[in-house]
Amino acid sequence: MITTAGLARRFGEVTALEGLTLELPEAGVIGLVGPNGSGKSTLIRMLLGLVAPTSGTGHVLGEPITDPERYLGRVGGLVENPAFVPGLSARANLLSLARLRGLPPSRVDEVLRTVGLTGRDREPVKRFSLGMKQRLGIAVALLPDPELLVLDEPTNGLDPSGIVEIRGLLAGLARSGRTVLVSSHLLSEIEAVCDHLVVIRFGHLVYSGPITGLLGRTRQRIEVAPEHDHDLAALHSALSADGWQVEHTGDGRLGVVAEEHQGPDINRAAARGGITLRSLTAVRSSLEEIFLEMTGGNDQDLTAARAAAAEKRA
Repeated sequence: MITTAGLARRFGEVTALEGLTLELPEAGVIGLVGPNGSGKSTLIRMLLGLVAPTSGTGHVLGEPITDPERYLGRVGGLVENPAFVPGLSARANLLSLARLRGLPPSRVDEVLRTVGLTGRDREPVKRFSLGMKQRLGIAVALLPDPELLVLDEPTNGLDPSGIVEIRGLLAGLARSGRTVLVSSHLLSEIEAVCDHLVVIRFGHLVYSGPITGLLGRTRQRIEVAPEHDHDLAALHSALSADGWQVEHTGDGRLGVVAEEHQGPDINRAAARGGITLRSLTAVRSSLEEIFLEMTGGNDQDLTAARAAAAEKRA
């Protein structure tokens, strides 16, 4: 569906994307994730013909991104916040856009049903919530009945219920046989509906593959807590002396790097140290934790890493 080879884009001295090589499958939901400023929007704009690459090549639906007119009729896109005439109804906005594109009015009813706005379509858009406006924006992108749907941060600014609504919509579009490329800076917002995942950081590819491939990077540990809180240090010493890798979790527990079946061994090691355990729980790190390890834990970490990367290039 989408391929790139050594794709790069620079804006003066700023490198937005560097040597990106991808091969993205057909059908399903493809998540494009990375921290803010990682190059996601730049990549989407290049795929939609809005920004020309500095170097490298790319193809969408088998056509080169240097000739977007050859494939854009088969692509629907939503970049940033959708803009509508606020005093007009959702239906009137869609009808005017359908006429501009030479599309039959029947497509308006179809896309309204798809995004779940039937029954609210005659209300002025100015009364719509942010989530409803996002759904209307996706309806606009669906008007040409595209094979590929590209959505840039469709859940940005939505409340939890709005995020759930958009997730359900994306899943339904994928089940209909479309390919949906959706970007986000939070893996947790889209991981439930993604089949394939692309992770970029500072314009560089960190991971591309099935989302299940990240599960192999998750770590399992066993969290233990002593019966008495004052025994925590002694428990740490006893387990470490027995050869276990132990770390503090910060909540009165210890995390032991181990598989679930090793729980009895840890319990016996604690007993040999004269400590009774209050709890012993097997825990596996989430995909969100793996994502944060790959991309940076917080804005302060990212800022420091960006500065270090820029200094290294200089």
